[in-house]
Amino acid sequence: MNKTILIVIALLSITVAFSQNDSLVLKNGDVIIGELKAMDRGVATFETDYSDSDFKIEWDGITKIFTVSNYMITLSDGTRLNGKIESSSNKNANLLIEDGGTKEVNINDIVFLKSVDKGFWDQVYASVDLGLDLTRAQHLSSFSTRSKIGYLAQRWSADLNFNTFISTQDDADKIQRTDGALSYNYYLPRDWYIPVSITYLSNTEQRLDSRWNGLLGIGKFVIHTNHLYWGFAVGGSINSENYSPLNEPKTNTRSFEGYFGTELNLFDIGDFSLSTKATAYPSVTESGRWRADFVLDTKYDLPLDFYIKIGTSLNYDNQPVEGASDLDYVFYSGFGWEW
Repeated sequence: MNKTILIVIALLSITVAFSQNDSLVLKNGDVIIGELKAMDRGVATFETDYSDSDFKIEWDGITKIFTVSNYMITLSDGTRLNGKIESSSNKNANLLIEDGGTKEVNINDIVFLKSVDKGFWDQVYASVDLGLDLTRAQHLSSFSTRSKIGYLAQRWSADLNFNTFISTQDDADKIQRTDGALSYNYYLPRDWYIPVSITYLSNTEQRLDSRWNGLLGIGKFVIHTNHLYWGFAVGGSINSENYSPLNEPKTNTRSFEGYFGTELNLFDIGDFSLSTKATAYPSVTESGRWRADFVLDTKYDLPLDFYIKIGTSLNYDNQPVEGASDLDYVFYSGFGWEW
């Protein structure tokens, strides 16, 4: 009799543990109980009471999911909704939608999860990395930063980026480059979205004191999986520039441009990830002029959310001002942390 009571108590304890926590069943049959915090780029972040740090679990290594938390959920076809997840069989799950109803999906069709139970701060993300080079020869020194902070809601996201590069050495002019962007995306059905952004660029190589760009367009993710995503956007741009030409007065210009951009992200390559973005700006109001921007970043993830990043940024203008180069670029390496 006492043995039966103990078995019943044990079973009740397991049931309570599952009912009060999220749980994952892995391919090897292991069960992990705790809190599923997020899943992005094919990797789930899971917290348990018995671990000092969060687990990172490959999404394709999970066969069943049961959550008590609510999530922002994005599917590979672009569907976005809020709800809970309850597996019905291996690799299949019911999404218990917050405003009622259910939707059955294959787990591999889920490409993004973010807990929304903790409110505002659970939807904020940020990263910052620093680079520093020093040489005795000619007292060469260079310092660079890259930083980003963003907020993700169910139907929209906003990002603020700010990057700098400063280089000095004896018997040479100071080299400086600053760029930043405030971006807003509104997400539509079937992975279409509306991008709105304001960008800023200043660099000494092109004698560019400042360039402000206001962009509005329409975009679509053509591929959106747990291994990569690729998309494009087209639209228009209002361009305001201030230059300091060589041996000439400063110039201020405003023009209207079209733009076409494409972006590729690869993240199913172990601890490495790669992102690249290219945008072309054919001018509408300046005859024969066109510009192009290109960014490539590679990142290697380290423990405790630290990382090493190597990348490059490039800007091209086929009609530079007097004394300026048509091309400016910077290669970057740094050590950073993301939240």
